[in-house]
Amino acid sequence: MKAILSALVFTIFLIITGCVEKFTPNLHATRYYLVVNGLITNQPEVYTVKLFWSITPGETTSVPLTGCDVTVYDDLGHVYQFTESSTPGCYISDTTTFHGVIGRKYTLHIETNNATPLHHSYESEHVEMKEVPPIDSLYYEKVIITEKTPTYGAQEGCQIYLDAYDPRGSCRFYRWDYTETWNFKIPWEGVANKLCWISENSKNINIKSTTVLSQDRIQRYPLYFISNETDRLSERYSILVNQYSISEKDYSYWEQARGITQNNGGLYDIIPYSLAGNLICIEDPGEQVLGNFSVSAKSSKRIFIDETFEGLLNIYKDCPADTFNFANPNLISGLNVYRWIIYECHGSCGNIEITTNEHSCADCTVRGTKIKPDFWEDFKKN
Repeated sequence: MKAILSALVFTIFLIITGCVEKFTPNLHATRYYLVVNGLITNQPEVYTVKLFWSITPGETTSVPLTGCDVTVYDDLGHVYQFTESSTPGCYISDTTTFHGVIGRKYTLHIETNNATPLHHSYESEHVEMKEVPPIDSLYYEKVIITEKTPTYGAQEGCQIYLDAYDPRGSCRFYRWDYTETWNFKIPWEGVANKLCWISENSKNINIKSTTVLSQDRIQRYPLYFISNETDRLSERYSILVNQYSISEKDYSYWEQARGITQNNGGLYDIIPYSLAGNLICIEDPGEQVLGNFSVSAKSSKRIFIDETFEGLLNIYKDCPADTFNFANPNLISGLNVYRWIIYECHGSCGNIEITTNEHSCADCTVRGTKIKPDFWEDFKKN
């Protein structure tokens, strides 16, 4: 049973993150499991419901469930249609006709139609959208990882904290996710694309209950730690945190999922979904359905970090591979195929070209994008 559960946990991680690495779990299951991942909020944004079949022995990927009829209806009888997007198995809402309202109850309904031989229907519980307080404070502190010595410099990381407070005491169960964005520069003069941005969504589970506290207050919640083994802090860093109000039942679901990831460790320690949630098969209530349909109000807060940190990993230190002395760089074998120029000088310095065998050392768009995010503010770094 533990092997089956671990395999299903990993399957759902592949679905959420879009990972396509081959992985064949050691399990004895003989059937597919439907995996549902959906969230609606009170914000005027596109809501997404993702539908997949989980893997079975001998297969290495999950199968998106296409051609389904996906709707959400509320306790006032309004029905909202979700349309399958260009991404198979991904169904999205229409922002002009639907956004969640605090206090309403919502239900997800799925008709598989011809997508499956059984033509089954699935439905979630009625889930109320609870109000959520704003994030009171989002801040960071430097963390000394290694003290400075006569031989080596200090190494520093960054701990991001969060404070929240609901004076009404109505939101006792919280969940957070975040999107981090940072820019980075390639340090070589011969590189055309030097400055890029990267954005990544959180992969860890952040939840907190205040039921044992006298006040509905959260202080110095350690949301995320940034180590020095990355270039996130090399230029400018930003994090957008979303705060959700969830029910006690949803909190229990996320708590169990977090417990499984922590107990397995290693490969499984960043898996965000793992258990049967709040959906059932109408024709066969005994069928296990994985994932969860979440309904929550959302508040968000963003901070920027411009400070300089010591001892950050230099990911470009091993870039230089070969040095050539050609008046015409096009004579370099494999140029722009498996060898790229990162530095060149012609004239008084002679004819020198330094090349790399790593494309990411010569072009920042291999890792990121040159498109500056709309929210990015101009700044001068000290």
